[in-house]
Amino acid sequence: MKLGFDAKRLYNNFTGLGNHSRTTIDILTAEYPENQYILYTPKLRLNPVTSPYLQKKGCHTVQPHGILRGGLWRTWGLPSDLKRDGIELFHGLSNELPIGIRRTGIPSVVTIHDVAFRTFPDMYHWADRQIYDQKWRYAVHHADRIIAISECTKRDILHFYDVDENKIDVVYQPVNERYYKETDIEAPPPNPATTSLFPSREGCGEASFMLYVGSVNSRKNLLGIVKAMQLLPSDIDLPLYIVGNGHEYKREVKNYIAAHGMESRFRWLGGLTHAELHQLYAHAQLFVYPSFYEGFGLPVVEAMLSGCPVVSSNVSSLPEAAGPYSLLADPSSPEDIAEKMRQALTDTELRARMITGSRQYAMQTFHPTVLAQRLMEVYKLLKNG
Repeated sequence: MKLGFDAKRLYNNFTGLGNHSRTTIDILTAEYPENQYILYTPKLRLNPVTSPYLQKKGCHTVQPHGILRGGLWRTWGLPSDLKRDGIELFHGLSNELPIGIRRTGIPSVVTIHDVAFRTFPDMYHWADRQIYDQKWRYAVHHADRIIAISECTKRDILHFYDVDENKIDVVYQPVNERYYKETDIEAPPPNPATTSLFPSREGCGEASFMLYVGSVNSRKNLLGIVKAMQLLPSDIDLPLYIVGNGHEYKREVKNYIAAHGMESRFRWLGGLTHAELHQLYAHAQLFVYPSFYEGFGLPVVEAMLSGCPVVSSNVSSLPEAAGPYSLLADPSSPEDIAEKMRQALTDTELRARMITGSRQYAMQTFHPTVLAQRLMEVYKLLKNG
């Protein structure tokens, strides 16, 4: 089968949507090498992450060649190129489809990641919300099949857009292949003397830290973790390593930390590779992620696959991602978050069950072979009518 993909995010985004695009192509090419994978992108940002896709076996990258360029080509010019190239099915990997896709007669699939601009509108400018809503609405109504990355996202699509439930398939998000490999948690973490990415652990032991990975915004609820840490007993006063960045909300969190004299309990990191992040997960005592809303919750799965126990939220898609062996708290209650953190840090038998059970759950539920098969089932269902 000759499959076309919107690869703008694959080549130009290095967080959630870009990671999803790359891992999707990775698992499909690994499991179904007999297909052709045509990657359409208006521009290229080449670096060690994206460059391999130009030479990836079975893949061919296409850029604009006519009058239309950039976003105009991606939105309006792409359908004619899909037809010219003999594409048998097109997959919009990041919430969008080109205008006029149906007139080509080419079956189309769109992946919807979340509708956070509707559920958390205060985080988005008014104009952006209108643009996103128009794009999402067009995509879900003109796609032949819709892929939601969680049951939660499926419910949100049905709530906000008048679409047929039967045209929505839930296919969870794959993570980087590195996380599916066993990690030697007995090995020492990276030596802070040899790399500036890992701050000194003086006074807290080689592996005695907790971890948060994600954007620093109000939806992710880092301030809830800070307030929960104020309630923890002094004997489990571990520092929190924060991997992520933000703007206004980050300043709010830092101001709260400073006002309560808690600066020594937090380490702010950034710019880590998957290999370095994998090591952080593997050596953390606890991963804490009490988000208010997620389309899926990828860091939770990364942590579980790395053998790190998880405290997350009992709302949105987090129960799906975290599974039955993580501890789920009310994200609006610092007291509940603190109690779940205390249990995970102090109950030895519980910790052992969380670590072993969560990794097994993640391997079975989110294994790349399973997810590639689910995607191919959607493609074949659509292609075969």
